[in-house]
Amino acid sequence: MTPDTAVPGSAGSADAALRRLEWTVIRRLDGLLQGDYRTVLRGSGVDLADLREYQMHDDVRHIDWNVTARLQQPYVRQFIEDRDLTAWFLLDLSGSIDFGSTDTTKLAVSAGFVATLARVITRHGNRVGAVFYGRRVDAVLPPRASRLHVLELLQRMRAHGRGAASGHTGNAGSAGEGTRLAELLAAADGVIKRRSMVFVVSDFISAPGWDDALARLARRHEVVAVRLFDPLEMALPDVGLVTVEDAETGEQLLIDAADPDFRERYAAIAEQHEAALRDALARSGADTLELATDDDLLDALLRYSDLRRRRSRVAAGRRFPAHLRQHLQEGQAA
Repeated sequence: MTPDTAVPGSAGSADAALRRLEWTVIRRLDGLLQGDYRTVLRGSGVDLADLREYQMHDDVRHIDWNVTARLQQPYVRQFIEDRDLTAWFLLDLSGSIDFGSTDTTKLAVSAGFVATLARVITRHGNRVGAVFYGRRVDAVLPPRASRLHVLELLQRMRAHGRGAASGHTGNAGSAGEGTRLAELLAAADGVIKRRSMVFVVSDFISAPGWDDALARLARRHEVVAVRLFDPLEMALPDVGLVTVEDAETGEQLLIDAADPDFRERYAAIAEQHEAALRDALARSGADTLELATDDDLLDALLRYSDLRRRRSRVAAGRRFPAHLRQHLQEGQAA
């Protein structure tokens, strides 16, 4: 997927890019991410339909403790499923997103991911919205459900991405400033009123403080942190003397990439940053999907779909009270 394909600039190119995604990616994901019955992207049911005995991998939040206490056997409530899903994309379009060591930038990967998920979701009548962040929270696209709405979302991403790269929308306007992802997350917390599926699409190169804001958002919504990165950010190649520029602040620096000690220090700092980032994401309570600029988007989304299913089963087993879990296992053994 090239940047021009993934991040369309005109209505025609946006439509062509979406058509290619519909043929190559979306059809294969449709039944996995947004199936007719069991899916990893769910609405929230509110109407009680029935009670039945607890089975392994049921959500323990649906246990009816009054009935369980009377019958000495765990029972869960069954609900009439509300299939209405609202998904929000919180889009970091700051200067560092428009970086890629090859023909594919993080912005291209972001656009491909957003186009794919948005179309999968809206194909079933569900709605998607977006909050755009460049130097600040620039715009909010209210949630709607249509193909034209997805095209508008892609076009706005392209417009904001170009602005960030040129310094009109991004953070290069004032030296010393960088991305403040906490502002995007705090703004979204005020905009998104009902419980939703929230995708935070960013490289998480930001001023500190975003992890607490992400944790607050994850307490109210089902949040997925989509972390974008480029392999060059992890290890510096031997390219000799080179001038590098901070895409966020505009600061330039001459470095000697041929110096092995310098490359070793660079790798050590990158490793420390990586460990701190992963720890912050884990503590936030949000699920994490990592997308590199050299990743295959379809393979990454299929791996993520499988991961969410397996994690939900493991989490259900861990949360189930120990004495009732033992009682259930003894009953099954008998």
